[in-house]
Amino acid sequence: MPTEFRNEPFTDFSKEENAAAMRAALAKVKSELGREYPLIIGGERINTDAKLDSINPARRTEVVGRFQKATKELASRAVESAFETFQTWKNVPAQERAELLFRVAGMIRERKHELSAWMSHEVAKTWAEADGDTAEAIDCCEFYGREMLHYAGDQPLVEIKGEDNKLEYIPLGVVAVIPPWNFPLAIMAGMTAAAFVTGNTVVLKPSSDAPTIAYKFFEILEEAGLPAGVVNFMTGSGAEVGDVVVDHPKTRFVAFTGSREIGLRINERAARVHDGQIWIKRVVAEMGGKDAIIVADDANLDDAATGVVQSAFGFQGQKCSA
Repeated sequence: MPTEFRNEPFTDFSKEENAAAMRAALAKVKSELGREYPLIIGGERINTDAKLDSINPARRTEVVGRFQKATKELASRAVESAFETFQTWKNVPAQERAELLFRVAGMIRERKHELSAWMSHEVAKTWAEADGDTAEAIDCCEFYGREMLHYAGDQPLVEIKGEDNKLEYIPLGVVAVIPPWNFPLAIMAGMTAAAFVTGNTVVLKPSSDAPTIAYKFFEILEEAGLPAGVVNFMTGSGAEVGDVVVDHPKTRFVAFTGSREIGLRINERAARVHDGQIWIKRVVAEMGGKDAIIVADDANLDDAATGVVQSAFGFQGQKCSA
């Protein structure tokens, strides 16, 4: 049984050994920039004629990675592959799925600085912002693994004389995961992990501005022992292939974080029932916005002011975690 959940601590880069480790990770990642990465559908690596490049926004001549543009046919194939794999993955015991996720958390923890370095290159995150992103990804894996064990256990029910009642949670099916670029590891990993640890299968379409860090996460999933087809990695235009995945009659659920415009588009498209569809699709859409901050009357105002400014305007204000 896992220990009680604890948030992953942030790295103190004022300590020279931590700063040196981060510099080494940045150098390692820099030596790997510009590589080409495939689509992965049902475990098969696929290259296409059309490509898209992930560019370092702070150094526009620096190509972080080159990716394939999926076609509509490949997008549909990814959903079909995920649906086929779901027939077996849904029956894998919750304990096994959670243990796999705990292994993933451990591997991210071991490669913390390297993953943060990829985000520094791909979305120009500062060391602290990237480190926080990676820590949150670890938290998501650790937390969702524990939640799976909780929901797989006996659930409290009101006992009624003469009745023998039982409550079980069952997986839904194929989940389309469409994450943003501004928390390209934490939100992407969190939505993906929550989907597959609960017995669903995934078509992961990362942001075209941050596909490399998503591929690095996918590599960790494979290394941790996730069976082929449970998570399928697909890059390409949202309008070109994102709509195909959302519309597909075998897509059961859509998890999206991004703009209001695209979130409303997904919600509208998912509400339509297509030929062969036997359910109402579910949508979770976290769209653009800023959180509110409440400062209590007994707060340390200097600390509160610092926290407000850092949370609202850190990473150039390009985040909703005020």
